[in-house]
Amino acid sequence: MEGYLVVRKLKLQVQITVDGYVGGPEGQLDWMTWNMDDQLTAFINHLTDTSDTILLGRKMTPGFVSHWEAAKPDSPEYAFAQKMVGMQKVVFSRTVDRVEGKNIRVHKGDIVEGVNELKRLPGKDIVVYGGATFVSSLLEHDLIDELNLFVNPTALGKGIRIFSGRKPLNLETSKQYPCGIVVSTYRAG
Repeated sequence: MEGYLVVRKLKLQVQITVDGYVGGPEGQLDWMTWNMDDQLTAFINHLTDTSDTILLGRKMTPGFVSHWEAAKPDSPEYAFAQKMVGMQKVVFSRTVDRVEGKNIRVHKGDIVEGVNELKRLPGKDIVVYGGATFVSSLLEHDLIDELNLFVNPTALGKGIRIFSGRKPLNLETSKQYPCGIVVSTYRAG
């Protein structure tokens, strides 16, 4: 389609509680469902395989990078870990110039300009996993095109949220998986 600018989508993949928290009051993640079934794993692989860039906030990056880069060949998550390590990662930060790890670069400029610049580059979609403050900023600036909310069968009552105000969304699909997680996919409204 000559003359048309194709813009990549920014897709959020996030674990969330039924009452809307992405972390406990101290950032705890012990409420997450980790025994994912084959169907849910296939959906996660689809989200990953249709993307070629990962966006991360500075605070989440060290744990994310060390987890995936430390995966051993005999680990059940090794094949997925290789995808995570091999993908281009862009870390948005105002405070650091460099982050250790493979295929990582730091963007220190304006978040809106930086994300929109990435969306205009050729390639597959872009996926964002977090952290919460970074995702909140992306949502606040209407930069996320598709939200994949992995709703865990847990309520916390208090904790860390990614939504700070009203956000109209359009439900595309919702599917319950045998492990108890319901994935609801929304488009920005």
